[in-house]
Amino acid sequence: MATATSRVLRVALRGDSILTHPRFNKGTAFTPSERKAFGLNSRLPYRYNTLEEQCERAYDQLCAREQPLRKNTFLQSLKDQNWVLYYGLLSRHLRELIPIIYTPTQGDAIANYSHLFRRSEGMYLTFPEQDSMEEDFLEHTRGHDIQLFVVSDSEAILGIGDQGVGGIGITTAKSAIYTLLGGIDPSKTLSVVLDVGTNNEDLLKDNLYVGWANRRIRGKAYDRFVDKFVQLVRKHYPHALLHFEDFGVSNAQRLLDIYRSMHSVFNDDVQGTGAVTLAALMSAAGVTKTKLADQRVVVYGAGSAGLGITKQLRDGMSSIDRLSREDANKRFFLLDRFGLVKESLGPAKIRESLREYVRPDAEWQDVPTNDKGEIGLLEVVRKVKPTVLIGCSTHAGAFTEEVVREMAKGTDRPIIFPLSNPTRLVEVDPKQANDWTNGKALMATGSPFPPCKMPNGKMYEVAECNNALIYPGLGFGAVVTQARKLSDSMIIAGARRLASLSPALKDPDSALLPDFEHAREVNTEVAIAVAEQAIAEGSAGVDWDREEVRDRIAEKQWIPEYPDYIYDPVHGER
Repeated sequence: MATATSRVLRVALRGDSILTHPRFNKGTAFTPSERKAFGLNSRLPYRYNTLEEQCERAYDQLCAREQPLRKNTFLQSLKDQNWVLYYGLLSRHLRELIPIIYTPTQGDAIANYSHLFRRSEGMYLTFPEQDSMEEDFLEHTRGHDIQLFVVSDSEAILGIGDQGVGGIGITTAKSAIYTLLGGIDPSKTLSVVLDVGTNNEDLLKDNLYVGWANRRIRGKAYDRFVDKFVQLVRKHYPHALLHFEDFGVSNAQRLLDIYRSMHSVFNDDVQGTGAVTLAALMSAAGVTKTKLADQRVVVYGAGSAGLGITKQLRDGMSSIDRLSREDANKRFFLLDRFGLVKESLGPAKIRESLREYVRPDAEWQDVPTNDKGEIGLLEVVRKVKPTVLIGCSTHAGAFTEEVVREMAKGTDRPIIFPLSNPTRLVEVDPKQANDWTNGKALMATGSPFPPCKMPNGKMYEVAECNNALIYPGLGFGAVVTQARKLSDSMIIAGARRLASLSPALKDPDSALLPDFEHAREVNTEVAIAVAEQAIAEGSAGVDWDREEVRDRIAEKQWIPEYPDYIYDPVHGER
C-alpha cells in the first residue's frame, strides 16, 4: 500500500538550495543518480549512506553530549537541517528522546530561549504589529497547505509559567509530536506564538530578551488580538485544526468555549489531559468491574488541567453510562487553593468555570474546617470515601500517607492518579502509594515512574498518563477527515479506543495504559476511531465509507523515509 512518503517527489530546487532545505535535504542519502540530477556530486562526499546509517551516526553524536539541554539543542539543529533524519532518529529512540524534545528538557530550553536563540522557527505575531497581521500571516503561509496550527500566548508553559516569546518552543515541540506520533506531514504544520507581552520580571529586565518587552496585554485588547488571528485561520484555512497550547487559566477554557462551535479547535491542556485521564479511568473501571458512573472522584487542583479532566470524565459518564449532566456533576469533589469548592466560599473565590461543581454547604455541616472556613483534602477523603483521587496541583507530597490510607479504607482498589509534572512536583510517589495501600492501588502518573513491588512479589507497572498517547491521534483524525469541529463525541471515541488497548484489561497487574514505546501505533488507532466518529456524526468534510477509514489513514500518514526525487524546475515543489 502506498504511504504519504513512499511516492516519487518532483523537486525544483538544486545545489545548495536543496541541501539547506530541511524538508528536501537527504545529506549523504542522496542516491548517485539524484546527486547528478541535482548538481550535488561536488557538494557531498562520495559514500552513499542509508537512513539507518545516518541515524546511527546522529545518535553517536547525540550521545557525546551529556547534558539534556545540549542534547536538545543538537536535535533542534538536526531538525533545522533534515526533517526525515530528525524524525527517523526520534522514532528509533522514542522513550529516550521524547523527554529531550518535550518535557522536561524543552522547558529549560524555553526558559533560556533568548540566550539560546540562533534561528527563528514558526510564526511570531506581536501585539504592536497587529495592524499588519493579515499581511504577515499571508506572507508566511502563502503557497503552503497548512492543516495544523499550534498556537500559544506563552502564559502557562509546562509548569514554569509565563515565558513570553519563548513559548514558540512549546508549539514547535507539540507540532513535532503531532508528526512523530500522529503522522501529520511536517510541511503542513505551523507553530505560532502570540506575543502579547510578558509579566515575567526576569525577561523584562533581560537586555537579550528577543520578544516584546512589555507587560502582558489583558481584557478586550487581548481578545481582539486573539480573535484577529483565529479569524485569519478560519478565512484562509477553514479545514485546518487550531490547537491552543499553554494559555493561562483565565483564558484556556474561555477561548475554547468561544471558538469550538465555529472551527475545529483543540486545547491539549484541557481536552488532551482530560481524554488520556478518561482512558486511564475506563481501564481502571474495567479492572474493578465497575462503571464510570459508580466512581466518586476527588480532584485536587482545579486549574485548566483539573477542570479539563473533570469535564472530560463527566462527559464520559454522560455519554457512556447515560447519566444526566447534573447527576454526573455530583460525582465530583474539586479542591483548589481555598480547599473544597463549596457554596460558602462565595463568588470572589469561585471562578465561573467551577460553578457546576460547587458543593452545597449542607453536605458538610459535620466536617471540620480551618480558621478560614475551608475544608482540606484529608477531610474531603474521610467524608466522601472516594474511589478515585486525581492530583493536578503541582503540590508535591499532597497525597500524604494519612490521606492515602484513609482512601484505602473506603474502597477495595483505590484509583490514584498523581498527574502533576515534573516528577519533583508529583502529589505522591507511586511506590509510597503502593506501600500504603498494600499493593491495591491502581495508578497512573503524569511522568514516568519505575514499577512498584507488590506484596505478592509481582511488579506493578505504573501507567504514564501522557497526553502524547492520545492528542496526536485526536488531531490527525480531525485533520484527515477535514472535520468541521473536534466534537466531544470524537474525543470520547478516541479515549475509548485508547482504553481498549490497555494491558491491564488482560492482566490487572499491568499498566492501565499502553507503553509509550507503542505511542505511534496507539495514536493511529485513536485517529481511526476519531475519523470513524466524525463520519458517523456527519462533521467530516470527506466522502468516505467507515470501512475505508483504516486504509485512508495509512495512506495519508507521513513517515520518516526518503522519497525518490525527480528534478523538475518547472512543476517541482519548492
